[in-house]
Amino acid sequence: MLSLLVPFVLYNLALKAYGVAAQPNVGLAEGLELMRSDIFFNLGYVLLWVGLFAAARKGPLRRVVVVLFHAVTVLVVLVNTCAHAYFRETGTTLDYGTVAEWIPKFDEIKPILLNDVPALAWILLFIALFYATLGPLIVTRVLELRRGGRETRILTRTAGTSFLSPLGLWLLAFGFGALSLITGTTSLARDPVTNMILTGIAQATAEDYAQAASAAENPAANTRLVQTPETEKRNVVLIHLESTRAQSVTPYNEDLETMPFLDELSKNSLLVDRAYTTVPRSSKASVGVNCGVEPPLYPGPEFEPGGVPARCLANLLKEQSYRTVFFASTDNTMDNFGDVAAGFGYEEIYSSETMDREGFQVTNTFGYEEDIMLDPSERWLEENKDEPFMAEYFTGTGHYGYECVPNRYGYQNFSENEELDRYHNCLRMLDSFLENLFDQYKRLGLYENTTFVIFGDHGEGFNEHGRSMHGDTIYEEGLRVPLIIHDPKKFQNGERVEGLSSQIDILPTVVEMLGYEVEDGEYPGYSLLREPPEDRTLRFSCISERKCLASTTGYEKYIYHYNNEPDQLFGLSEDPLEQHNLADDLSGEEIDRRREDLLRWYAEVNAEYGGR
Repeated sequence: MLSLLVPFVLYNLALKAYGVAAQPNVGLAEGLELMRSDIFFNLGYVLLWVGLFAAARKGPLRRVVVVLFHAVTVLVVLVNTCAHAYFRETGTTLDYGTVAEWIPKFDEIKPILLNDVPALAWILLFIALFYATLGPLIVTRVLELRRGGRETRILTRTAGTSFLSPLGLWLLAFGFGALSLITGTTSLARDPVTNMILTGIAQATAEDYAQAASAAENPAANTRLVQTPETEKRNVVLIHLESTRAQSVTPYNEDLETMPFLDELSKNSLLVDRAYTTVPRSSKASVGVNCGVEPPLYPGPEFEPGGVPARCLANLLKEQSYRTVFFASTDNTMDNFGDVAAGFGYEEIYSSETMDREGFQVTNTFGYEEDIMLDPSERWLEENKDEPFMAEYFTGTGHYGYECVPNRYGYQNFSENEELDRYHNCLRMLDSFLENLFDQYKRLGLYENTTFVIFGDHGEGFNEHGRSMHGDTIYEEGLRVPLIIHDPKKFQNGERVEGLSSQIDILPTVVEMLGYEVEDGEYPGYSLLREPPEDRTLRFSCISERKCLASTTGYEKYIYHYNNEPDQLFGLSEDPLEQHNLADDLSGEEIDRRREDLLRWYAEVNAEYGGR
């Protein structure tokens, strides 16, 4: 028993201490406070099993306790190790909602596990699980052999007196377990197992404003397009830039030459200066872009047939005799994009599995460099260029993995941060694809009759706020994206939209540019051919449920962390990097008003999808 419990406690506390030490500006006192829940949990866990072993001294019950002891300890070690690895990679804690979402999608996360989880993490997990399974047996046998079984006899003589002894231990274990729950006031300050349990209970019992938000038909559920005298059936091309944040592309950051072609293109295009995604996830962003409505703020349902309660652009244009096609340089495990694109109304879908992959570089967890799409794109365009069409090109090179150094287009040193440098070189490689794709359209005689919409689906974090990648990066690096609309017949001198804009504005903008009107319903976004309202408020959600929500009005941004962290308020005009929290300047009533506004929005959006 001790040969498992002692290493178990040391292992768990060492993982937590490592995570705490990685936090900025955390001293000894703050570090101990962040570890209190873990200390109490481990004390309670030890006393629980000591009590069980004291109560079950021999016979079949003893064997049952031994098996349970190993099985439960393996489970706890697995949770702690996975939570540690997840925190190191993302900067956020692992909760029940994340695990519940990903377990049914093992095929989707398998590439991440195989390619992106560091080898050291796998080695650590293997050693921990191996010891939790067989370590105590090996240790006790070695001790028995070396000392002639004396330890066994001593334990047998001292093991049992009355039932009060294990009962007292269980009461102490219950007390320490309760302290672990009480002292863990934030997700970071909780023991990982405690956090998993509490977030599961919170998700199961959460009411928020869900009961008040009754399911209502989306205003865009029955829309259709009607031709007008201004209607012109131009081709529409959406170019989806995976994990591309505004601050890392040249048109939005002239000091960073990651995308020189896009920069030149933007000078005779409509550039949307402050464009945002609602949820920093590819499938959610695609709902906003393709369907013109805010996406569901919980896992799913865009993966299911009929999961989006609005008519999407591909379906609308098919009714106007458009052909539709979707190309992806990733495989179909990337957010199940084959199913998602079919739900949007695309007739033909080509993922990397259908393409000739020989000679093309793997650049990310899910797929290849974007040039892999050029040959199938050219063949399809040659066959369909005499009819109006809508095409989307889904890129993956910006996605985590950033496996773009070296590549066929050369290397440029952008940063001393190795991961950020690789990411920026991926964007540089992506820029070369954009140039190649535009050359293709010009060579085929399609360029002049095509409207191009180039957009980032979400941004990417590199620990600017302690969070990596994008899922729960609720800050500007995760939410603010490039959005450029290029039409050879418009914007020749370059135009700019400066107001708050959202991906849901793309559909009404394209519809107006084509000269159609929407009937039998409406979309909530605004055409970007005019400035959005000055008093507009945009609201955002993390991927993980009950992790974080945010809202921006003008240049003021409020973030609610569900009490896992203090509320935050930033003045983006003076503090674009969100370094100075001004939340203390707000009254308690104002904080409550903003929080309630976000929770009500969260419930209302999900109610439109029939979800919680």
